[in-house]
Amino acid sequence: IRLFRCSQDPLEAKAIAPMAIREAHFHILRARHAGGLRRLMDNESKASKIATAIAEIQKEFRGRIVVSDIAAATGMSVSVFHKAFKEVTSMTPLQFHKELRLIEARRLIGFSDKPVSQIAFEVGYESPSQFSREYSRKFGVSPSQDETHDQ
Repeated sequence: IRLFRCSQDPLEAKAIAPMAIREAHFHILRARHAGGLRRLMDNESKASKIATAIAEIQKEFRGRIVVSDIAAATGMSVSVFHKAFKEVTSMTPLQFHKELRLIEARRLIGFSDKPVSQIAFEVGYESPSQFSREYSRKFGVSPSQDETHDQ
């Protein structure tokens, strides 16, 4: 709150904002999940490597992913990568990839007038029927019925 308030006054922002940010960092690093955050900061930790892999999957989620390539980029074998990925995300890399596609599809369905089949192709599905099956399994309703989901 202090950081937000001081951003309203240029002089206060210059004098107080750096201290308020430092205080926020202090409290974050002492919080319950601080250990996980510190592990993410260690570039050699598995958590950090998985965070890098997640960023790659997010960047390319519309295309196909090759798990062995992502594992190699993190410096892990495929089996170690799978295990570490599941520890961090509770999903396999391919499940995570599919999840990203479906969430983006749901966002597009809710905020655009595009046909469902076009959205399926835009998020990387080659088959609208496969997309519809997976979407229904994930959200409990078909994509065409979900066009008015809560936004």
